[in-house]
Amino acid sequence: MEQAGRLAGKVAIVTGGASGIGAETARQFAQHGAKVLLTDANAAQGAAVADGIVKAGGTAMFAEQDVRDEAKWETIVALAERSYGRLDILCNIAGISGRDPRLNIQTSQTAGPKLVEQTLAQWNQVMEINATGVFLGTRAAIPAMQRAGGGSIINISSICGIIGSHANAAYHASKGAVRIFSKAAAIQHAPDRIRVNSVHPGFVDTPMTLPGHSNPDIARKRLEATPLGRFGTPYDIAAGCLYLASDESSWVTGSELVIDGGMTAN
Repeated sequence: MEQAGRLAGKVAIVTGGASGIGAETARQFAQHGAKVLLTDANAAQGAAVADGIVKAGGTAMFAEQDVRDEAKWETIVALAERSYGRLDILCNIAGISGRDPRLNIQTSQTAGPKLVEQTLAQWNQVMEINATGVFLGTRAAIPAMQRAGGGSIINISSICGIIGSHANAAYHASKGAVRIFSKAAAIQHAPDRIRVNSVHPGFVDTPMTLPGHSNPDIARKRLEATPLGRFGTPYDIAAGCLYLASDESSWVTGSELVIDGGMTAN
């Protein structure tokens, strides 16, 4: 794996690292010189991603994690510091759509239950993973970044954190929370040289979006709403995370990086 150096000497935690945007972000971080601790609830896939990075010449390790577990976050941050000596980057990517996981093909424009059909348990699950997990990770990482003299926290939101749609209302609420939370954290910890930014992907081909994109009608409507005329790839989003993780973005904090093929410009 070629060490390009944009993240040389840095240590990163990447959640949701077993697949999709998380896996590609972990690979890009490692390719550009970072030592990466990637985490996910899917232990088999996460370990395979870490193993692939190491075989390609990068530095990575995997730890199983449920981002809702407060105590586990302390363990993860301590593992990064103990293994690699510091923590410079946290990329909060782990998330769920709220769609029934048994649904292989999305049958309606709503990715998940409609508002009046949504149970409190469904709402809480989406909010806990997508929003509370980001809070817990950010809070746990800050002391380690203070010890390191600064850092970059990158929180994956969505275009659904900026605009409304047919999607699950809980998903919108959770991603909107990530957007505003990131701004508040950025202001509070600017004196610590800890930057906090949110990334807002549009329609990206990942395992999470596969059920929707497997429905030709839904896929067509999403492509028609995207001026660049294609779905995003995990690399498109990982490249944005790489920029925010690097010193190239040293004057960027509290910002929203929208990567959506022009969809929200419509």
